[in-house]
Amino acid sequence: MKQLVLFLTISLGILTTCVGQSTRQKPVSRAEFMRLMQTVAAGMNENNARKAADCFALDAIYSEPPNKQIYRGRDRLFEFFGGYKGRPKVMQMIWHHLAFDEQAQVGSGEFSLTNGATVHGMVSIRIRDGLIGNWREYTYQSTLDWNAFILQNPF
Repeated sequence: MKQLVLFLTISLGILTTCVGQSTRQKPVSRAEFMRLMQTVAAGMNENNARKAADCFALDAIYSEPPNKQIYRGRDRLFEFFGGYKGRPKVMQMIWHHLAFDEQAQVGSGEFSLTNGATVHGMVSIRIRDGLIGNWREYTYQSTLDWNAFILQNPF
């Protein structure tokens, strides 16, 4: 009987530990995705690298294909976003359109980013456990503001 109780206690302990380690957040909603993206932009605009980086998973991958830039992990993103010192030039990030597929936990957005030069771009994002797991961006440097940039095809 003691062996059975011991066996059940150990089994329950192992089961509890595994469940505790594998808890996943529920999928994010469209509204939560929008808030997450606005927080990334606010972190960049406030020169607050920690605020922006904390929107990303610990093992996130941030890339600009094919090989323009790639950062792996929240710590590397923290440094990329300015680290403890912040960026030397003021940055301004504006989202123009954001879309999110709740079932797939994949979103996208058009943005403008000014940091000395201006780029307009598009990003594809995969959410994992409530944070950005993957960020893949495509940018186009331009001297035009957003409205002039999209002049031929506004919506």
